[in-house]
Amino acid sequence: MSVAKKDYKRITTKSLIEMKANGERISMLTAYDFTMAKIVDTAGVDVILVGDSASNVMAGHETTLPITLDQMVYHASSVVRGVERALVVVDLPFGTYQSDPKEALRSAIRIMKESGAHALKLEGGAEIKDSVKKLLHAGIPVMGHLGLTPQSIYKFGSYTVRAKEDAEAEKLIEDAQLLERLGCFAVVLEKIPAALAQRVAESLTIPVIGIGAGGGVDGQVLVIHDMLGMNNEFSPRFLRRYMNLFEGMTQAIGQYSADVKSGDFPNEKEQY
Repeated sequence: MSVAKKDYKRITTKSLIEMKANGERISMLTAYDFTMAKIVDTAGVDVILVGDSASNVMAGHETTLPITLDQMVYHASSVVRGVERALVVVDLPFGTYQSDPKEALRSAIRIMKESGAHALKLEGGAEIKDSVKKLLHAGIPVMGHLGLTPQSIYKFGSYTVRAKEDAEAEKLIEDAQLLERLGCFAVVLEKIPAALAQRVAESLTIPVIGIGAGGGVDGQVLVIHDMLGMNNEFSPRFLRRYMNLFEGMTQAIGQYSADVKSGDFPNEKEQY
């Protein structure tokens, strides 16, 4: 049975919990700049993630590790200025929260104060619980992230599916439940078996957002460069491309270059 969709003028952490309770799926996409954020927000996406994936798609790094706190503040500030409805969640970058809760709080306060973001996302479970608690005690909303955690890629050694073995699956469930008990408003599950993700979603009252985690969760997130086909070199099973912007943009830019060289652009109507 379809569920009537509530018209939220502004999405908050409370809105997301209501959406889960009402059976309404949550849409989430990344954005890293003002123009893209404005488009994503206007299209009605519920949550915009200013992801540390900017390290990959904006800066060309192989991993998310190199991006700095200053760079995340810059991207987050740009996104917030383009948003009227969506909840803006920002990744705390690698090295700013893993071992020192006080450093985590200082980093979080900088992002919240300087960008105007609405919430932060941290990767990990029990091992970062003290940092999560520190942020929550300061009134900063926290979204968790379990499964494949890209900031730990050198520990994993690859981007393969996580939690296929019983021990890792049980730890993931325990970590998800811990994050809920601590007070996180949502959890992202990345690249884990669909049956496990559904089991986690059914065990929590907070929303579970999946990326490569099947359809049995409460919402989905993708990197916008991937789903729009701007990045034509990344083709995991979980990705659905809604456009092929790489091809379209390449053709348009090539035509522009040809028109400039031939003298066709600008024509008489395109000048003063």
